[in-house]
Amino acid sequence: MTTQELVSQINLKKSFLCIGLDVDLTKIPQHLLRLNDPIYEFNKAIIDATHHLCVAYKPNTAFYEAYGINGWQSLAKTINYINEKYPEIFTIADAKRGDIGNTSTMYAKAFFDDLAFDSVTVAPYMGKDSVEPFLAFKNKHTIMLALTSNEGAFDFQTKKVDDIEIYKHVLETSKSWKNSENLMYVVGATKAEYFKEIRKIVPNSFLLVPGVGAQGGNLQDVCKYGLSENIGLLINSSRGIIYASNSENFASAAAEKAKELQLQMEILLQ
Repeated sequence: MTTQELVSQINLKKSFLCIGLDVDLTKIPQHLLRLNDPIYEFNKAIIDATHHLCVAYKPNTAFYEAYGINGWQSLAKTINYINEKYPEIFTIADAKRGDIGNTSTMYAKAFFDDLAFDSVTVAPYMGKDSVEPFLAFKNKHTIMLALTSNEGAFDFQTKKVDDIEIYKHVLETSKSWKNSENLMYVVGATKAEYFKEIRKIVPNSFLLVPGVGAQGGNLQDVCKYGLSENIGLLINSSRGIIYASNSENFASAAAEKAKELQLQMEILLQ
């Protein structure tokens, strides 16, 4: 999917919502556990109920890898279902991969070629030669960690080198990499006060923003400084939507929560 196609979907749906499909078998409705593939059945119900309210889905691969080969198969079935039934949806493999040279190429092949995701999250700590292999794939996007919403972000990301925070060095340096136009960035919603500075460095890049809702991030604060000329934001909500209910009405409850965010976004886009 191209960036323009993503922008078109945002304008069409009046939404820049991304729904995180982080499936924990201890939290999903118990009646699903009787089915052959409860993870997939849970995802399928959520997707069918919310696809018209969001523009992206983001499975965090850890929630699938934890269940071994069965979990990986559930992930493959989920992404295949989205691609076949709702091909207009932007898909994100939240895998936070990153390694040198050929290893990164193989990670990229796994998510872009085999699973056919539109994008994958990548950790930049190892530098250019760990990220550029992902950027080499046409019409695929690499979403690089820039400033995260966890407490440990302050251990490194906001430390200063030559009187400039490390996350700013990461953003600035990444713009010089080959095919950097395929880069997006992860910026946590709980760091809303940083968006103004980030937009000075990457004014038009898309930012994937986790942390709205369950982690305490505020949508209005993020949009105040984060919205760009081409919208440039994907706001992710995971637990706040998919676990809105653990009863048999879980999918409709998820749709209600997604609708609440979509309506807020529609107002902000006016």
